[in-house]
Amino acid sequence: MPRATANGEPSEWLVTQAALLPRSGIALDVACGRGRNAFWLASRGLSVHAIDRDEAAVSQVRAAASVGGLTIDAVVQDLEVIEPDLGQARYDVIVAVHYLHRPLFPHLIAALRPRGLLVYETFTQAQARRGKPTNPAFLLAPGELRSLTAGLTILAWREGEFGGRDVASIVCRKP
Repeated sequence: MPRATANGEPSEWLVTQAALLPRSGIALDVACGRGRNAFWLASRGLSVHAIDRDEAAVSQVRAAASVGGLTIDAVVQDLEVIEPDLGQARYDVIVAVHYLHRPLFPHLIAALRPRGLLVYETFTQAQARRGKPTNPAFLLAPGELRSLTAGLTILAWREGEFGGRDVASIVCRKP
């Protein structure tokens, strides 16, 4: 298994789904932060496009990818300000962890290639009892993630408390 970088351990959900992921192709890491998932995907052989609205985080990803010789194209993009252009049928894998902007889902699905995978995990409303986040805009209702990915084939799914967090997680394939 590829090791973690200075940017942190990849998402446990993503790592446990490794057998479903392709070993080559193009991946998108949405709201990549410091790039923990982007680096893991790139170390497995994928070309990664990583986006985040935080300029400092994107700069850090670019620098670390350059030093590590990994294929990561990191760009600053705020997916909540403008109509996002993620392309059509561009990605073999799209990963989003701890990020929720409901209007983005049709764009994510459109950006997947046929048979492409969406790997998604974020907090549920139950997480508000534990602390952050508490804003309902960033918390999924029970079963909502399955609804947001309607039309995709669910390969793996869970919802509940995992690792001291209340999350919903899904891996689904575009027909």
